[in-house]
Amino acid sequence: MNFAPLPSVDVAAVPADGLVLDVRETDEWAAGHVEGALHVPMSDFVARFGEVTEAVAEGRRAYVMCRVGGRSAQVTQYLVQQGVDAVNVDGGMLAWDGAGRPMVTDNGSPAFVL
Repeated sequence: MNFAPLPSVDVAAVPADGLVLDVRETDEWAAGHVEGALHVPMSDFVARFGEVTEAVAEGRRAYVMCRVGGRSAQVTQYLVQQGVDAVNVDGGMLAWDGAGRPMVTDNGSPAFVL
């Protein structure tokens, strides 16, 4: 079997107003996330797929992110197979944090990658 190469981008290529889709679990999200990101844990993904398609309906690209890029790669592959314009963010939240990109928490405490 041949698989098409997974579309992926560096964290620096994610636009400030880009649709970031965070597929980490709730405890990871609570520790720190990209402001304005859509949080759909991989474990809930199929059940909540409609939320994702609704968010990308305006012709937006989904920048899929997890902690290091493994889970997001699987979700990106699934989305691409469904005809969604999605790219995996290389290195995930660890790379995002390492590049100094901003992170927030819902409770105002200092953000970190769990």
